[in-house]
Amino acid sequence: MSVSPVGSSSANTNAKAQSGASMAATFDQFLTLLTTQLQNQNPLDPLDTNQFTQQLVQFAGVEQQLKTNSQLEALILQAKTQSVPAAAGFVGMKLTADGSTATLANNQANWSLKSPATGTATFTVTDRNNKTVYSETRKIAAGQQSFTWNGKDQNKVTFPAGDYRLSVAAKDSAGRAIAVSTEIEGLVDAVRFEGDMPILMMGNQQVAYDKVRQIRQN
Repeated sequence: MSVSPVGSSSANTNAKAQSGASMAATFDQFLTLLTTQLQNQNPLDPLDTNQFTQQLVQFAGVEQQLKTNSQLEALILQAKTQSVPAAAGFVGMKLTADGSTATLANNQANWSLKSPATGTATFTVTDRNNKTVYSETRKIAAGQQSFTWNGKDQNKVTFPAGDYRLSVAAKDSAGRAIAVSTEIEGLVDAVRFEGDMPILMMGNQQVAYDKVRQIRQN
């Protein structure tokens, strides 16, 4: 089981600290300027009441913004902390997620498909260089189904393990295009935390947390 440490990078942390310090400094400068203005106003021509009220409103707005930002950062940190055990629970589970790129391992790459209608489909598998390594045309049923590639082309040439992309071009009996969605399947063996969202790892393949469609026991 592998779970990378949660938390932003030191650069992001320093940036947030500098941003907070900058806002606090601006707040203090505003307060000092307002106080100095009141102390040095002309007794014969005092500060206009409307202007004074407007500056007080601005003062309150700055203070409220500082408090809001602080509370939002606390909520984000809390959400990240709570996501650690939830994401870690995916390790060892079988995952289905939106995507067209699957990993070929042990001479097998698997995709899950969903078609809204029956028809004829051309399945094309390409490598990282977008070169076609396998293609076939056959009937496709309506609903959920799977497509498995054994890592060989039509000439029985075996391709190395790695990531391969599947595209499906389908038409119904009337020649109308059918939109076939593709999903990938695999075993989650690690979780990484980068930015605001956990990344589930299936070997070297990365799956964003929001792309997950199904998790089940292996």
